[in-house]
Amino acid sequence: MDISRDEQRVLHALAQGGYITAIKDERGKITEFEFINREGWQIGGFTPLLFSKLKAKRAIKSQGGKPYRITKRGLELVRSQVDNR
Repeated sequence: MDISRDEQRVLHALAQGGYITAIKDERGKITEFEFINREGWQIGGFTPLLFSKLKAKRAIKSQGGKPYRITKRGLELVRSQVDNR
């Protein structure tokens, strides 16, 4: 299954230890997301459409109200990349 460049970027950051926090309003509906990398920096460009695509592909999952993390399926979808640090 092919995934887009944006999905690939998100999954790669999640595989390195990042997470996605869903911010909800008073009714419990998700209004926005915070995409945090392993160093604690917030990464921009994460849209609700991208979130729904990753969730539909079962690449991310939240358990017990905790932030969304990458799943085993997500690790299978992500292609290895050289970390240019």
